[in-house]
This record gives sequence, structure tokens and C-alpha cells, in this order.
Amino acid sequence: MTRILILKTGALGDVLRTTSILPGLRERFPSMEVTWVTAPAARTLVERHPEVGRVLEVAPDDEAAVARLSEQLAQERFEWVLSLDDEWPLCRMAAAQDTVRLSGATIVDGERSYTDDVREWFDMGLLSRLGKVEADALKVQNHRSHPQIYADMFGIAPGQPALPLQAREVEGAQDFFRLSKLGTRGPVIGLNTGAGGRWSSKTMPLAEVVRLIESLHRSMAGQVHFLLLGGPSEADRNQTIALHASNLADPPHVVDGGSENSLGEFAALIDRLDLLITSDSLALHLAVARHRPIVSFFAPTSAAEIELYGLGEKVLSTARDYCSYRKDADNSTITAERVGESALRVLGTKVT
Repeated sequence: MTRILILKTGALGDVLRTTSILPGLRERFPSMEVTWVTAPAARTLVERHPEVGRVLEVAPDDEAAVARLSEQLAQERFEWVLSLDDEWPLCRMAAAQDTVRLSGATIVDGERSYTDDVREWFDMGLLSRLGKVEADALKVQNHRSHPQIYADMFGIAPGQPALPLQAREVEGAQDFFRLSKLGTRGPVIGLNTGAGGRWSSKTMPLAEVVRLIESLHRSMAGQVHFLLLGGPSEADRNQTIALHASNLADPPHVVDGGSENSLGEFAALIDRLDLLITSDSLALHLAVARHRPIVSFFAPTSAAEIELYGLGEKVLSTARDYCSYRKDADNSTITAERVGESALRVLGTKVT
């Protein structure tokens, strides 16, 4: 048996997209047994995967809890530790393990560092040995996706993230669609245009979202529904979008999907969509995991890192600070016209 320890705790979308390595690891190590350490909020995203045998949760910023779990795991022996977070406590955890091979972030001579086999990824990150200027330049120059890079680093075939749904989640989404009369006259388009409180520059400008709804409603002769999606930090934003949409001369059918859904419930709503229009956020990765058609837009972050697996299109900012990872990056070129044209193409509708 090949015992593999994966340390990946956040963010939620990053945890989910990292599950793309599991099919390739199983192919390379048919007898593998995976233990995955993740944050409590991300547990759902890994514990359902059929290739994960054990999930251990710990808050990565709780140094005492991480140290206790590290001591517990150090009593075991792993053939391979994949250390994919760069926080100090998790680097210490990786360094403390009894393992044949360690790949990823660790402690070297008392400082955080990373192993040479993962340089392609970590050289572009906050922990880069090359310094921030060079790391940022590599981000912009990079044209390879996260699963491609990871597959090459670990010597496996590229895979796709997966998130199985529970029957109650599927049934709940079915009931919500039925009660909301979604899908009764044409496709349902999900709009996940926020991105949490910390990343305002990832969002689509609110006025452009309303214009997008109006444009798609007109282009599709009213035969379309819109489902507003997001978490608690998007609640007010989505209510504002719904209010503005209701005041249009020809009001479209717009439904607020709520902001307190569990991860599974959120994924089940996305699973019923004909198209998701989304920022670079958890919803994007959920749609990929559930194989749903996607139009995704990018301003401060790298579109190249995201693999859509042929599910849709990307709309990239044309501003000078695209892929700058600045929280105040210019998102003004993420317009209703550009996103709407992509949406109609993905839906297979002629642009008018």
C-alpha cells in the first residue's frame, strides 16, 4: 500500500481544484491510501471524493492545533507527502513527517522553502525564491493550467476535479427550481458575479451585470431565466441586482438563489444550470467539478491557470493591470457586451 499525505487547506476553490490530481495518483499508485489534511470549511470538498480515504481537519491559523495534528501524523509513515500550502504551521507539519518523499512547501534551515520538484508552481507564488517581482512576471507569462502543472510536477496524468452530490441536495435543488419556476421557458443562466469581500476587483461591475441580464433577455426573446448565486458577502449585491432587473422596461425572470447554502446545496444549484457566468471564485470550480457550461471572467487573476476542460469560454480584462493580483485591479473591461457574446456562443445561440 502506498500511503500519501496531502496538506491542502484553502482557499475553498483551490482545495476543490486540487482534487484533479487524485485520478492520476490512483493510476500511478493502484494501492494508494490518501489522507488529506484540510480546513473545517473545506471538508465537504474532499471527503466525498472516492479516492480520499481519510480527512483530517484543522484550522491552518491555529498553530497549537496544527502542531498537535502534526505530532499525531508523525507517528505514522507515509511514502509521499504533498505539502501544497505555504503557511508557517503547515510547512512545519510537512517537515516533521516521517516520509520517503516530500514534495512542496517545507522548512529548510529554519526558513520556509519548497522542494525543487514543485518549482514551476511555487516559483510563481508568495514563497518564491526568485522574489516578488520575478514571481509576478512568471504569473503573467504562464500559459499552463493548474492541473497541467500539477500533473507534470507529480508525474501523473492530468485529471479533473470532482464533487459528488448527495440525494437530498439534488432533490432540494429540484424543488427550488420547480417552486421558482426556473426552466419553464428556456435555459437557466446562473450569475455568480461577486467574489467575496476581499476581492472586489474579481467582480463584474454591478451596472454591467444588470445590462447583461437585459441584453441576454432581449437576445433570447424572453425565453431565459436568471439565478443569482453567491455567499453571504454577496447577499446585498444580489438583492440590488434583482431590484434593478425588476425595474427594467421588460422585466426578466430573475431569482435569488440565497446566500446561506451549504457547499453541497450550492453545487446542486449549479448542477442544474444550462450556463454559469462567474468570476474566478468557488462557483467556477464547482461548475468544473459538475461539468456544467461556463463563461468565466478574469481581471486581477490568471485565466491561464484555470482549466475549463472544454466547458466554455473565458473573458479576460484588457486593462494594463490584468493578472496583477491587485485587489483594486481595473475590471471595467469586463462588460455586458463581451460577457454576453461569450454566453450566447456557449449556449449555442446566434449573437444578435
